[in-house]
Amino acid sequence: MTAFAASTAPQSYVIRGGAAGRERLRILARVVQPTTRALLQRGGVAAGMVCLDVGCGGGDGSVELAKLVGPSGRVVGVDLDATKIELARREAAEQGLSQIEFHVAAADAAPGLAFDVVYARFLLTHLADPAAVLRAMLARLRPGGIAIVEDIDFRGHFCEPPLFAFQRYVDLYTAVAQARGADPNIGPRLPGLLREAGAEVVGVQVVQPAGIDGDVKQIAAITMENLADALLDSGLAAADDIRGLTAQLVAAAADSRTLMSLPRIVQAWGRRPAA
Repeated sequence: MTAFAASTAPQSYVIRGGAAGRERLRILARVVQPTTRALLQRGGVAAGMVCLDVGCGGGDGSVELAKLVGPSGRVVGVDLDATKIELARREAAEQGLSQIEFHVAAADAAPGLAFDVVYARFLLTHLADPAAVLRAMLARLRPGGIAIVEDIDFRGHFCEPPLFAFQRYVDLYTAVAQARGADPNIGPRLPGLLREAGAEVVGVQVVQPAGIDGDVKQIAAITMENLADALLDSGLAAADDIRGLTAQLVAAAADSRTLMSLPRIVQAWGRRPAA
């Protein structure tokens, strides 16, 4: 096992953590699993590789990596939320994925390892200095290794027919994230950030799950509920407003006449120069 240094959670993270946050991530992971798996395959993740999953949360992305690298590979997942890491360890053990190890650690706390792949999903959007974290990720790559990132453009949501509660949710999330110095619309910046970090950009694509039923329609209400602490702390919304908006989003999710999407998700990957 590798030694990692623990750190504290970033103040820019606006969504509730711990067990409640884990359940939200579990539902989100089910929605984006097909597009994430396709991204990892397109990025070149293959059997026997050694991978680092930065900001791994409950480990859903780490599990996808582990399935691709197989028993001969290795996956290290790091996150600052100790509760999520403990849950991730337990769930990986239950699935018999012994090639994964999880640590409470920051992105730059993996000394002594050279990875074939570094990966981050929905992490950079929460950070006040995403460029610094991306540089740290690139530094963990062996020459020729691949950095794979996917993140949101929160402006890209849609709901049809239009719903006030949905637009209010998008506006509140955007406001509270920006108030804490984070970028809720970071997705289109990913290729540029990769270049600035020293990567040779290989590819970029955009995906956007949407639906009239199922998990994809649950995310808005669950995220609204998990924003409550940050919204109350910031004074951007009152408790009654949050409860009312959440109830309206729950009702819309149950209505098959309503089409809802996730934010646009930008996926980008680049190679650390071999020289």
